[in-house]
Amino acid sequence: MLEAEVYITLKNTLADPQGLTIRHALESLGYREVNDVRMGKLVTVRLNAKSKESAKRKLSEMCKKLLANPVIEDYRVKIRK
Repeated sequence: MLEAEVYITLKNTLADPQGLTIRHALESLGYREVNDVRMGKLVTVRLNAKSKESAKRKLSEMCKKLLANPVIEDYRVKIRK
């Protein structure tokens, strides 16, 4: 069994209103050195796969079909075990 992490973020060309809100909140708490905040999602998936390459392929399919919106989001997959 393999464990993978899928990181999903808004594309860099899109504004991130949630990140902007967090940046303003950090600024109001005195953290003036913060220039930018981007929010994202982390999805942990355990799956039976014959190889890491097979797992990455399956996870990419999952992202394109359900986990991420490829129109506005980017994703990257990291196999942990």
